Amino acid sequence: MLPKLPDRNPFEPARIPLPREAVKEMVIPNVLDDDERIWVEHRDQVWTRPLCLNVSNGYWTELLRVRKSGVLHRHRHPNPVHGLVLKGRWHYLEHDWVAEEGSYVFEPPGETHTLTVPKGVDEMITFFHVTGCLYYIDPDGNPLGYDDVFTLIEDCRAYYTKVGLGADFVDQFIR
Repeated sequence: MLPKLPDRNPFEPARIPLPREAVKEMVIPNVLDDDERIWVEHRDQVWTRPLCLNVSNGYWTELLRVRKSGVLHRHRHPNPVHGLVLKGRWHYLEHDWVAEEGSYVFEPPGETHTLTVPKGVDEMITFFHVTGCLYYIDPDGNPLGYDDVFTLIEDCRAYYTKVGLGADFVDQFIR
């Protein structure tokens, strides 16, 4: 239970400083309405919009945007993944549920699944929080590649250079 606020002014800000070692907070306004160049294109009609790329804890948060139907990729992850569908819907071929707008998804460690956007969905946008890595596999589980916070930073640097924002544009998202 939260403690009762003292009778003094409850809107008085804290007077203690942040710890010297604390990283800078981050607020990103209008994450859905930003310059299109901020959305990093992974492949045709599939983009990621980085939000927080945490190199010290090995996680990233992103918006995944897809403007086509079909299979995106098959992957596994050794750590949990959290998702919140902001627009559209998607599902995994290995499960019988559909994640629709407003749905929260928890994916436990060890999951293997094939991300699919169904026909009739013009645009899907989902917020994902990924810790560790995603490793891409074929249907038999043979490895095809992986992504982690460091590969995502490299991809962002290359893409932002290509679209004229500069390689260091991604630095604002790194913590």
